[in-house]
Amino acid sequence: MKRASLITLSILAALSAVHSAWAVDYPLPPANSRLIGQNQTYTVQESDRNLQAIARRFDTAAMLLIEANNTMAPVPRPGTVVTIPSQMLLPDAPREGIIVNLAELRLYYFPPGENQVQVYPIGIGLQGLETPEMTTRVGQKIPNPTWTPPAGIRARSAAKGIHLPAVVPAGPNNPLGRYALRLAYGNGEYLIHGTSAPDSVGLRVSSGCIRMNAPDIKALFSQVRSGTPVRVINEPVKYSVEPNGMRYVEVHRPLSQNPEQDTQNLSFTLSSDFTQFAQHADVRKEQLQKALTRRAGYPVAVSGENGAARATEPSLSMQSGQRGDAVSEGEVSGTVTQ
Repeated sequence: MKRASLITLSILAALSAVHSAWAVDYPLPPANSRLIGQNQTYTVQESDRNLQAIARRFDTAAMLLIEANNTMAPVPRPGTVVTIPSQMLLPDAPREGIIVNLAELRLYYFPPGENQVQVYPIGIGLQGLETPEMTTRVGQKIPNPTWTPPAGIRARSAAKGIHLPAVVPAGPNNPLGRYALRLAYGNGEYLIHGTSAPDSVGLRVSSGCIRMNAPDIKALFSQVRSGTPVRVINEPVKYSVEPNGMRYVEVHRPLSQNPEQDTQNLSFTLSSDFTQFAQHADVRKEQLQKALTRRAGYPVAVSGENGAARATEPSLSMQSGQRGDAVSEGEVSGTVTQ
C-alpha cells in the first residue's frame, strides 16, 4: 500500500472529499531531532457520524482528538472546528521495527532502508487487561486468522448473556480481522491485529491485544517480516531539544488503572532526564507547567519568545467522505488458531 506524504495529503484534502482513513508517511528528521508533521484543523460536517469516524478519516485516535480539543462531544456539532493532532515527537527509542506507545495510542513503524516513519492509531487493553510493556519481535504472521475465545472471555461474555462459539472462523466478522501479527512474548497470547469493530480503534477496549484499522493492518502486514523488533512502551510525556535550540514537550493523559480515575488530573512519574530538561535555563517554567497541566497530546514549545504557541496547523475545510462501519461490541483475545 503506497502511503501519501503529508504534503500530498493536504493537497488532496483541499481538492476532493476525503476517504474513510488517511495513512501518512512522515519523513524521518535528523538523528538529533524528534519533531515530525504538523497539525491540521477540520470543520465538522452534517454527515459526520461520530468522533471515531472523524478520527478514522485522518488515521488518528478518538482519544487523541479528545486530548487536542480539551472537551469534545461524542458527536460534535456541525461547524465545530476540530484540531487534528498530526504533529508529534518520535518516541525516545531506537528508530527500527515497530514501536507502540500505549500512552498515545499510536504505533510507529520504521521501514528498513527507508528514511520515513509510518504512524498508525491503535486500540489497547482495557483496565485490568492492560497491554504489557515489552521488548520482543514479530514471531508469526497470520493471514485470515481464526479466533479461539479463551475461557476468561467466554465466561465474561456468558455473564452478559452472550455465548461465544469455541472457534470463530476467518472472515469479515472475525474479531481479529483479516491479518494478525503474533508477538514472541509470553506464550504468544498478544497480537497486533485488525478488528470487526472499527470504532474501537483509538480506545482502551481490548483484552490486551493491539487493534488496528483494517487498511492499516493490511499495510503493516504486507511490509513487516517475522523477526521484526517490537517495543511496547508507556511514555505519556515526550520531550525534545531540536537542532535550532527550541525545546518541545508533548504531554498525553496517563493510562489509568481504574476507569473512574480522571486522567486529566492523574499524576505523572517523571524521569530524572526530564527533570534535567525542565531545569534548563532556556525552558520557560510557566509554559512547561501549563503544558503538563493541559495535556494536549501534541508538541508545545516551552522555550523562546513563543513558548506558549503550538506548532503551525493549516486549516482544511473539507466535506465528509465515506462513513465507517457500524460498531459491534465485544472483547477480543490474543489466542489464535490456524
